[in-house]
Amino acid sequence: MIAQPKIVSFGGGHGLAATLSALRTVSENLTAIVTVADNGGSSGRLRAEFNSLPPGDLRMALAALCGDDEWGRSWADLIQYRFTSNGDLNGHAMGNLLLAALWDRDEDPIKGLDRVGQLLKVVGRVLPMSRQPLDIQGRFRTWEGMQVVRGQKEVALAKGALEELNLIPEDAEPTYEGLRAIADADYLTIGPGSWFSSVMPHLIMAPQREAICQSKARKILILNLPSSGTEPLEELGGTGAAHHLEVIRRFAPGFKCDFAIADKAISGNELIELRRMTGEMGGELVLRELALTSRNDQHDSKKLALCFREILSAEVIR
Repeated sequence: MIAQPKIVSFGGGHGLAATLSALRTVSENLTAIVTVADNGGSSGRLRAEFNSLPPGDLRMALAALCGDDEWGRSWADLIQYRFTSNGDLNGHAMGNLLLAALWDRDEDPIKGLDRVGQLLKVVGRVLPMSRQPLDIQGRFRTWEGMQVVRGQKEVALAKGALEELNLIPEDAEPTYEGLRAIADADYLTIGPGSWFSSVMPHLIMAPQREAICQSKARKILILNLPSSGTEPLEELGGTGAAHHLEVIRRFAPGFKCDFAIADKAISGNELIELRRMTGEMGGELVLRELALTSRNDQHDSKKLALCFREILSAEVIR
């Protein structure tokens, strides 16, 4: 295993937070590149009021990387705290308000994120995938005909077969800091999470997709857990892991992976398809038990960490 390898992780929400919680036990050279298309809840309200980045997914990534001491843990708890009231503050997370205040004062989202990172003593760095807020738009084929859906939550919950997936604005640019981190990385990780609205945006922004595909870093996909029938739809993307690989092949045909991590509960035809497509993408399928024992819809960061250590350690033998 490379000593303190440089790792860049792509995603958003709870899926990215689980990945970061695992990776921080492997290396301190971490960069999280976070989707900035959230349009609901506290993030959506702040985005609309200040025309700023939605802070929620960025806040969760910062909390996942907070310092492992009393100072870091206490601040991580505080920025995750949500107000409960009958007024305008109801539902807002403290960290969202802190980021919104820094961005409103300084107008530089990355500078604000770095300042909060210093406060929390984060391991690594958290970056937005773009300096401007984005929207996700999907076109789905349904029994009623084609349906165009716009918005992160709306796309995540849309029914039907995905035909098109776009970012608005279409000419959105990744950050210089993110592109530099990709170029310097030893490993890139993508997923898990809501596949259409948190994961795929990183591969449909053309300049970032090209940087990922051209990177010499080893690429690791973390696939969603198999459905148990109890998960919220936004965690599934509406389909299984094999179809998620097919979506990558359609929208990012030049992408190749070295490893695809999936839960060993996947079986039958789904597993056969998963092995076939992983191989066609140049990668190796790694099956491990990954779910939290108390919940089948969330990855266990400790189990993920063991899997990452195993993969990175095996690289030395090769």
